[in-house]
Amino acid sequence: MYIGRTRYRKINIDFNTLIILFAVLLLACWLLWRDSKKEQKEKSELLQNMEEKSSLYKKEALIAAKEAVQKDIEKFQEETKERRQELSRLETKLSKREEILEDKEIQISNKEAELQKKMDEVLDKEDCLAELVQKQIQELERISGLSSEEAKNLLLEQLKIDLQQEANNLIRENENHIREVSEEKAREILTTVMQRCVIDQVVESTVASVSLPSDEMKGRIIGREGRNIRTLETLTGVDLIIDDTPEAVVLSCFDPVRREIAKLALEKLVADGRIHPVRIEEMVEKARVEIEQKIKKEGENAAMEMGIMNLNKELIKTLGRLYYRTSYGQNVLQHSLEVGHIAGMIAAEIGANVKIAKRAGLLHDIGKAVDQTQEGTHIELGVELARKYGEKEEVIHAIEAHHDDVTANTIEAVLVKLADAVSAGRPGSRRDTLEIYIKRLQKLEEIALSYEGIKQSFAVQAGREIRVIVQPEKFDDVTTARLARDIARRIEEELDYPGQIRVTVVREIRTTEIAK
Repeated sequence: MYIGRTRYRKINIDFNTLIILFAVLLLACWLLWRDSKKEQKEKSELLQNMEEKSSLYKKEALIAAKEAVQKDIEKFQEETKERRQELSRLETKLSKREEILEDKEIQISNKEAELQKKMDEVLDKEDCLAELVQKQIQELERISGLSSEEAKNLLLEQLKIDLQQEANNLIRENENHIREVSEEKAREILTTVMQRCVIDQVVESTVASVSLPSDEMKGRIIGREGRNIRTLETLTGVDLIIDDTPEAVVLSCFDPVRREIAKLALEKLVADGRIHPVRIEEMVEKARVEIEQKIKKEGENAAMEMGIMNLNKELIKTLGRLYYRTSYGQNVLQHSLEVGHIAGMIAAEIGANVKIAKRAGLLHDIGKAVDQTQEGTHIELGVELARKYGEKEEVIHAIEAHHDDVTANTIEAVLVKLADAVSAGRPGSRRDTLEIYIKRLQKLEEIALSYEGIKQSFAVQAGREIRVIVQPEKFDDVTTARLARDIARRIEEELDYPGQIRVTVVREIRTTEIAK
């Protein structure tokens, strides 16, 4: 009995639970239905709002478009109005121009009628003149006894003679003018080349000095019983002069390469401090190697500076020896470079072969590198070296002709000869011409002072210009110009000089008053 009640109770509980669950389910369904209903209502309201806004936007866009179209129509009407006004103005202007052209046409037609009338009158006068001329010709033929053909031939013969004389005069004047212009152009080219090519020179010296740290070093150089100095002189061929000169030893030799080797070796020995025959022999050999390298380098630099790349190696070494060779105080290598530059620039100016001119100018004194050790002049030795190392005949001929040993028959040979004279003759290039240079400056001033009415004269710009100050009361503009020409002519006649000399005559009047 007890167990049956329990089951019944348990069954009642499950039934109640089912009712509750069913009620909850109904409630959930109702809530879902209510939410969906609300959502549908909101969506319908949103769609309605969007439709209203879109219709509003359409209306606004339509109104804006209508306003823009209205503005474009108004603008077009204004532009059309302006164009019509402009066209009306143009029509008015054209009508006025047509009226003016019609008036001018009437005037031109009137002038043409007048001209036609005048031409008729001129033709009538020409007929009258022709009759008069014919009568005069007949009268002249009667008086002279010559026909018109004979008179014409006689006149033509006389005109031919006169024209031939005038042509000769013109030819003579043109020849003189061409000669003057060519001389001026040549001077201008030479002056320009000399100004563009200025190379420093070194003074020739047959001695060199080596500084010593102390006089004690002199005894070490001499050595026991003079063995060190004898070894050094024997190996280098240089005379060492050790006298009372403080802290210095003088090296004397006419061969600049030997002198340079001895100087370098002695400087190394003094710096090293160990001076004995074996060490001297080592240092002399090292100095000889260094000098040979220096000679080769200088030759290569000279060839490169001149733009010559295919020069023989032995010829380059021989050319480098000119670095230690001087002539009348002028370094021969620098002189050769200067001659090459000058010859090349002049060749470029006149259209000659620039490469041949430069090459011949650089090698023209190559014989001076060996003329102290071999017999023969530097020209003969230079020609021999150039031919030995395969130089062209044009270069060899220029080397041979630069001192007129043979006649120069090429323009490049003439240019090398000219460049050599310019380089050697320009002011300050050679020591032995310094006195001549000073005398030339003095002669310039003397020529200027030889005229009356000269206050002062000054040779300036290394003798390239002479300035003459005259007394203003004795000269006017015409006489001042004549004085400048006279002085220039006398300088050309009495002096020898490279380039050109400018003559400047100064006529100055000063008036001074003092305000009190």
